[in-house]
Amino acid sequence: MVELSVVGILAGLDEDALADVERHINRKNFSAGAQIIEPEANSSDVYLILSGRVRIVNYSLSGREITLEEIGAGGCVGQLSAIDGQPRSACVFAVNDTVVAILSPANFETVVKSHPSVGWNVIRELARIVRTSTRRIVDVSTLGANERVVAEITRRAQQVSDETGSAVLSPVPVHSEIAGRVSTSRETVARVMGSLARKGLVNKADDGLHVPDVRRLEEFLSESIS
Repeated sequence: MVELSVVGILAGLDEDALADVERHINRKNFSAGAQIIEPEANSSDVYLILSGRVRIVNYSLSGREITLEEIGAGGCVGQLSAIDGQPRSACVFAVNDTVVAILSPANFETVVKSHPSVGWNVIRELARIVRTSTRRIVDVSTLGANERVVAEITRRAQQVSDETGSAVLSPVPVHSEIAGRVSTSRETVARVMGSLARKGLVNKADDGLHVPDVRRLEEFLSESIS
């Protein structure tokens, strides 16, 4: 059984505190592709991701799916509705087989009040969400579709770059997922990725998408938007 200690908002809790949280949760398994949260639903449960990965999506007026974020083990979703009691603002799917720990709104409030560090970690997580949303708004407002694709690949590479300045994105980013995330088409993503490959800025391998020189990719992006 996966321990609750993997969950980011529970970081720093000792064994007794984690045992207390355990008494307030229900564990549930979701198979790949299963819907975990429905948009506009009135449920306000909080889902702590113990294993697997989830995708948070929304839909444009035309029905196009927009990927807001993917969150892996240790993350949490659903906290906004638990805090303000409003309907869900997005839809959440399991990317692969996923195990979650579910906190009802009342139990979420109890845990936060009983363990102040959890409340502070939730605040930090909300701050991260705001920063991410702000960055996306700026990108959509100031960058063309091609530049948004390059910016997304660059950010992902920066997060996993090693001491040599190279990075491996594993698994290889799916074109449809990138397209949804940066509000463009899969065809645009495919075209941009092909261009980056021809310039030697990225290359595919068995273990993922290689970025040989992250700094060079950053410079290419800067030149593209200057």
